[in-house]
Amino acid sequence: MKTTRREFVRSAGAGVLGATLIPGIAGAQGPAVSGGKAYDVAVVGAGVFGAWTAYRLAQAGRRVALLDAYGPGNARASSGGQTRVIRMGYGDQEIYTRWSMHSLDIWKSLVGQLGRPSVFQQAGVLWMARGEDPLTTKTLATLQRLGVVHERLGRSELERRWPQIDFGPNNWAIHEPDSGFLVGFHAVQAVVQMAEGTGVDYLQEAAVPPAGKGQLTSIATRSGKTVKAGTFVFACGPWLPKLFPDLLGDRIFPTRQEVFYFGPAPGDERFRSPAMPVWVDFAEEIYGLPDFRGRGFKVAPDRHGPAFDPDTGARVITPETLATVRNFVARRFPALKDAPLVSSEVCQYENTSNGDFLIDRHPERDNVWLVGGGSGHGFKHGPAVGEYVTARIVEGGAVETRFSLATKQKVQKRAVY
Repeated sequence: MKTTRREFVRSAGAGVLGATLIPGIAGAQGPAVSGGKAYDVAVVGAGVFGAWTAYRLAQAGRRVALLDAYGPGNARASSGGQTRVIRMGYGDQEIYTRWSMHSLDIWKSLVGQLGRPSVFQQAGVLWMARGEDPLTTKTLATLQRLGVVHERLGRSELERRWPQIDFGPNNWAIHEPDSGFLVGFHAVQAVVQMAEGTGVDYLQEAAVPPAGKGQLTSIATRSGKTVKAGTFVFACGPWLPKLFPDLLGDRIFPTRQEVFYFGPAPGDERFRSPAMPVWVDFAEEIYGLPDFRGRGFKVAPDRHGPAFDPDTGARVITPETLATVRNFVARRFPALKDAPLVSSEVCQYENTSNGDFLIDRHPERDNVWLVGGGSGHGFKHGPAVGEYVTARIVEGGAVETRFSLATKQKVQKRAVY
């Protein structure tokens, strides 16, 4: 069973928007200054949330400017990595399962629209579990209730299908055969390309923190330009606390995250899709993706790292984390025990106190929207977030309570995985 568009809209509280994707063509960069031009909406941040929001707003007939300091899918952005997981399993957090289902259909529809290879790879997702792990058993119940295609596999079946994995203490798993991964920054750039083809003006400009109080009529950029609009959407991930330090400085938590890519031996196809799925070892807070296009077998700890500045933070991996990850790889994937490290990344998460998204109006500026808190699990939801934010701006309506600013605490207490 699939979630229909009407069911998605009802579950998310979003209005019905046109869903037909319009193929975009890369045009010249939009005007460097707004001059006398006033936009209906200015979206700050061309990551996955901002790009999809700008695109959907343009489809809804709004004049849109999309700004980004470093460019869509840049190396410092939370949306900037090579690959991103898309899974349906979220424990009993049903709204995220529904949004994943809806978003996956849209990501798939990009195939052929842009005349390029698919941004989605159906590798499957394997969620490893031990005993009666509450999160995994709740995930199983939610997938069953929503009709998501899945399998519950015992230890003997896991070992038969994936002999290259030593499952250790994991004695069962959930397998989502229709899930997989997205091609990261390429996908973001594709959405921005579509947005430009739909009339969005893309401006590579860094916004400065808005001054004053009350209705916002314009934003200034670090280069001295001004962008005027009737509504503003700040979807700038780890930069949200920098633009709104008094409001979000202690409610959005950018953390340093390290990612490693190990090189399988030549001709060893066991660690590429379809032989290897995306996998999650939840008990050890670590996940990984199959070797994709020769970039290496991806392994990344999912536990939150130390505080991190997205502009100035050093993006060099630490020997300590590498040693920890190598130890895990040697245990779980014995054939890769001595595999070379062929690449690495340091990126960041930018979570709220519990992992729920922040999608709400600024409490003192009702024409300013704050959209963020997505890192660690938000990339897959870009299409759904874009529709949801657009519906709030175009049609109005109350914000889902769990996305409201009022529910964001000042102490991290992770509840959404």
